[in-house]
Amino acid sequence: MEQVSSTGRPVQITVTDGYDLKGFKGDTPVTFIRAEFSQVVLGDSAKVTVSPEGTAKYNFTSSFEFNPEGGITLDDLAHKPVFLTMTEVLPKEKKQKDEKTLILGQAVVDLLPLLEGPLQNYMVGLQVPSVGEKDYPILFKNGTLKIGGEREPVPRPKKWPIANILAPGANDIPNAFIVGGPYEEEEGELNHPEDREFRNQAECIKKRITWDLESRCYLDPPAVVSFQKRIVDCRFWPVEITRVPLTTVPKGKAAKFDKTDDESQLSFHGVAYVNMVPLLYPGVKRIRGAFHVYPYLDSTVYEKTKCLFSLFRDTGHHLIQNNKIGGINSPLSKLVVSKNLKEDKAVKEKDIEGRPRPGDMQAPSIKSQSSDTPLEFEPSLSHNPEGQQYVEAGTYIVLEIQLDKALVPKRMPEELARRVKDMIPPRPPLTRRTGGAQKAVSDYHMQIKNISRAILDEYHRMFGKQVAKLGSDMDSETLEEQKCQLNYELNCSGKYFAFKEQLKHAVVKIVREKYLKTTSFESQEELQTFISELYVFLVDQMHVALNQTMPDDVQHTLSTIYTSNEQLRLFAFEAEVNENFEMAAVYYEERLVREPQNLEHWLDYGAFCLLTEDNIKAQECFRRALSLNQNHIHSLLLCGVLAVLMENYEQAEIFFEDATCLEPTNVVAWTLLGLYYEIQNNDIRMEMAFHEAFKQLQARMLQAQVAKQRGTGTVEYIEEGGKVESSLGPWGITNGSATAMTVEAAAGPRDPSYILDDFLEESSKLQSDSRENILSLQYQDPTISQKPSNILLKDIPAKKETSKCQDSSTFLHPSPYGVSQTPATIFMETIRFLMKVNAVQYVHRVLAHELLCPQGGPSCEYYLVLAQTHLLKKDFAKAEEYLQQAAQMDYLNPNVWGMKGHLYFLSGNHAEAKACYERTISFVVDASEMHFIFLRLGHIYLEEKEYEKAKKTYLQACKRSPSCLTWLGLGIACYRLEELTEAEDALSEANALNNHNAEVWAYLALVSLKAGRELEAEQAYKYTMKLKLKDETLLAEIHMVQEAVGFGNPSF
Repeated sequence: MEQVSSTGRPVQITVTDGYDLKGFKGDTPVTFIRAEFSQVVLGDSAKVTVSPEGTAKYNFTSSFEFNPEGGITLDDLAHKPVFLTMTEVLPKEKKQKDEKTLILGQAVVDLLPLLEGPLQNYMVGLQVPSVGEKDYPILFKNGTLKIGGEREPVPRPKKWPIANILAPGANDIPNAFIVGGPYEEEEGELNHPEDREFRNQAECIKKRITWDLESRCYLDPPAVVSFQKRIVDCRFWPVEITRVPLTTVPKGKAAKFDKTDDESQLSFHGVAYVNMVPLLYPGVKRIRGAFHVYPYLDSTVYEKTKCLFSLFRDTGHHLIQNNKIGGINSPLSKLVVSKNLKEDKAVKEKDIEGRPRPGDMQAPSIKSQSSDTPLEFEPSLSHNPEGQQYVEAGTYIVLEIQLDKALVPKRMPEELARRVKDMIPPRPPLTRRTGGAQKAVSDYHMQIKNISRAILDEYHRMFGKQVAKLGSDMDSETLEEQKCQLNYELNCSGKYFAFKEQLKHAVVKIVREKYLKTTSFESQEELQTFISELYVFLVDQMHVALNQTMPDDVQHTLSTIYTSNEQLRLFAFEAEVNENFEMAAVYYEERLVREPQNLEHWLDYGAFCLLTEDNIKAQECFRRALSLNQNHIHSLLLCGVLAVLMENYEQAEIFFEDATCLEPTNVVAWTLLGLYYEIQNNDIRMEMAFHEAFKQLQARMLQAQVAKQRGTGTVEYIEEGGKVESSLGPWGITNGSATAMTVEAAAGPRDPSYILDDFLEESSKLQSDSRENILSLQYQDPTISQKPSNILLKDIPAKKETSKCQDSSTFLHPSPYGVSQTPATIFMETIRFLMKVNAVQYVHRVLAHELLCPQGGPSCEYYLVLAQTHLLKKDFAKAEEYLQQAAQMDYLNPNVWGMKGHLYFLSGNHAEAKACYERTISFVVDASEMHFIFLRLGHIYLEEKEYEKAKKTYLQACKRSPSCLTWLGLGIACYRLEELTEAEDALSEANALNNHNAEVWAYLALVSLKAGRELEAEQAYKYTMKLKLKDETLLAEIHMVQEAVGFGNPSF
């Protein structure tokens, strides 16, 4: 039975022979064959007598016409069989006019194979450079048609691409298996979640063709260099596929084939474009994925791959001749077709999950005959209508390319760690010090106790008998006389001088360890201020030591206020926002003095230095943090960022690479590495790094989705990222390399080369912005004291009751801008990281990528970041423009309204700022940073004399994150409401957190004056003047109250 022509309509059924035939009336009956299809008799054969051996030669042919548009259709061929009925003609009896017949049997012929093309075979071909830079063709022939219904098993052995292997199992390559893998980890096209269902159907339910073949070739050093060059020049490699006939040669006859007819049999010519660029990634030795099949058109192939003509052009006739012998069914590459192919096949693949998508993927076939001369004409799809059916059916091919050695060597993690160690030697842990502030104070206590015992012994020697005689009847005059005699004796005997020398060393240690004073004072006034402060401290500590030695029943333990590192961080942050960078530095340095081995303190101080654009000091801080822990990812990344900003590109490469090796799932590490490669104009490695970052972000989002669906609760976003080999070795190849091309059922993620070439131009344009100075630093007047807890508050003219701490300049918020939202792109996650550490100079480059990224683009968070950068530069007009855009995209985002409030507050429009702040705190979800929203809103309420609202606002701030500024605002509000007790409590808390705030002392003086406490009023006023209160209005108010009550100013 044969199908006449791919263009003809008739179907011919030929019956040649019958075997093992027996009749009812003897062993040599007369028989004939009747052919029927769709209840229509197609014809009867001649009557043939069966031989004694039971055989018969019929040579009977019948036919029928089918028409896809009506009558007998392809659907009829699929589900209706041809019936061949064998009938015996009985011998005539006497006087019998008609012949009698008897049905011997019936054969049922299934016509479905005509639709499946059982006599057709698919062949895949490609070329790779070989010895002497010649092209070596690799062909995968004789694919096996698999019936749908089940998935191919994995692992399964790979086959030799050799025919006529007779020994069972000998066609399997030893220790070589197809293992498959998740679609998401492939480098092909059909690797997205939406492709999974399509690929499952293609590999399980529908028919497919498999090869499972592995073909190998040797690449000598010149071939390796040629291979690399072609990948760089072309990126895509053509893998061709065609359908060729398989014809069994009749026995006893010569095989004669017409050349023209042979060539016409090379039909359904398609091509897959394989992106070979991943083979140029450092350390990558394998590409595996699913690639769409497109019609083979010379001009398109040349445009994408620079190949002038098809691999099958000269070899087609030879291949057909070989296929006519038959051949083994050995697979290495698989073809998958979805739905029905209009050509006569419904082929599917097996080890794949996904759906078709035009793409750029990987496979080898480059021609040495490639030329830069363009073709003279552009053929339309009508020149390859059969190939077009591949696109309509969603056909794809799964293949794997594996090298014995990577084309680009990858630096080992050990080497990277060694180089980081060479640049930044690890800092050994500090030995435990026997000194320190605590030890200095305890030594002072010990000396006080020793001296007190010595004085008591001297007193007992001189007046012991008198005391025993008088007992409790001793009057005050006697005691005063004894005191004078004791002082005289101590001075005359030299013991007083000895006691003073005994205390001297302990006091010096307190000055050095507690007050960190090791240099001379700049002025006499500064010296006197320090001596006064030191004297008060020493007297207090003397009383503590004496009370421990001689406890008093009525003494009360003095409460000690200890400021934690978290509070110091908050105070430093408040000073940053107020642009009081000097005080902020003092707080950061105090944290470092307390815990010099805490790398987080170094990172915070380095981020502060980035804000003030002191890159050299920032670099030192980040390197100090890295020296404490050379496996700390954030320290490595920040060292890399500073190296880029300071144009130390070789060091930056080492830092970023080491980070990706230590934590291959870190999205930010891969993205920063890609940005570095962009600066170096290394497009291939840039794509590699961005691809890996994107893949890791996708994997994390998928895990979060799965966890959420399982009911595990809220899935928090955790900063992680990246997985892939990345290194930056040279391309030099010194040894020969072997490559194995494996075509098999595979799973492949589409290469997210969404890092378009347009990015480079746009990014370079925006890069210039990142060079601008982000902040113009305006330092305020220096603080009166160097004490670490001191804070300077800016002056607010004409606002006597408001806290200067509120009048801040620039809002710096290190937290993410989304409300508990996982970033949608790798670039937005990187932007969050960079904004958190104040690396604003680096942000503009990343914003350019976010704008052009297919998954990103303008978003609410994008405009918020832009507004933030312009707020830092005090470009209020631009900031307002971007905030309007953000509000249009997400009107209910509390961060938008919070930042709008900061914008209006800084520009002096407090009415608008108040409205924005009130809207922000009314949302169910808090903005990412509420501390300064409460502070500034409370400040506005105080300005407008809405003291009750101010009190409530500051109370909320005190509950969330108490600081000197929050308690001060609450104290001011209570004082204005004449709630003096509450005001004093709040101001006392503020004073305990920072006793160098002149405004706190000023309001304490006012409260004491109103309460009639003369001594406290004078003390508070004294410290107000000593700390140089700058608010003249508030100072005038104090003088007015002092005049009204008649006390409080010692100068009266």
